[in-house]
Amino acid sequence: MNDFWKKEIFRLGNFSLTPAKVMVLLLILFLTWLLLYFVKRLLLSDKKLTVSETGRRTSFFQLIKYFTWVIAISFCITLLGFNITLLVAGSAALLVGLGFGLQNIFSDLISGLFMLFEQKVKVGDVMEVDNIVGKVREINLRTSVLHTRDGYNIIVPNHKFIIENVVNWSHQSLERRFQVERGVSYGSDVDMVTALLMQCGEQQEELIRDEAHKHFVRFQDFGDSALIFFLMFWTNDIFRVEQVKSDLRYKIIKAFRENKITIPFPQRDVHIIQS
Repeated sequence: MNDFWKKEIFRLGNFSLTPAKVMVLLLILFLTWLLLYFVKRLLLSDKKLTVSETGRRTSFFQLIKYFTWVIAISFCITLLGFNITLLVAGSAALLVGLGFGLQNIFSDLISGLFMLFEQKVKVGDVMEVDNIVGKVREINLRTSVLHTRDGYNIIVPNHKFIIENVVNWSHQSLERRFQVERGVSYGSDVDMVTALLMQCGEQQEELIRDEAHKHFVRFQDFGDSALIFFLMFWTNDIFRVEQVKSDLRYKIIKAFRENKITIPFPQRDVHIIQS
């Protein structure tokens, strides 16, 4: 039986592969996977974690996972008889050449490390990238996954979060202010318009109503053919805020029609000059 474990499966120079080495390698990989599984359970099993805390712990686990696998694979290579130092030194020139050809990939890798260390972008954050709003599902070394409002996932290179202008709607706090614009005819009672807009805000469940975040009406401007009002409101339901806006518009148009508030069409005066 001992002869079986020592029997050479493959030989190349000083390197030889035996069943014993294969078993040890598989055992190391299995124990590494098992260790990471229990670490993930330990970090993320608490059901009472907030979204931001879950994101921080997920990012921390990603770092642990990458470093653990690097150590495990390096140990496996050493066990097989390869010298890590010589291997790295010998491949340095090759890596330099590859670096010029794979600049974008390395840029994404470095950006991924910055994201995991700085944690300014976390799993669960609502981000706007290239005019697309989505919730961060995964942060990997090279790419991240955004789950959009339309229900599909998009793969975003990590450098976009570092070197380009992106909006983190949920950074530090989930409460954000939004607005719904509405124009009314010049003959409308502005006090009634204000009261109706406030009433519509009161009827919308997703709006925050404490003193620091109470909704209000702003008389924005005298438009070309309408008086422009904004209903300003705060909500922490930022991922589906467009649906909240839609619900408010339904309420506003119904309230205006019931109270004979006219929503004007754009008007233009055309003067015909006869020569």
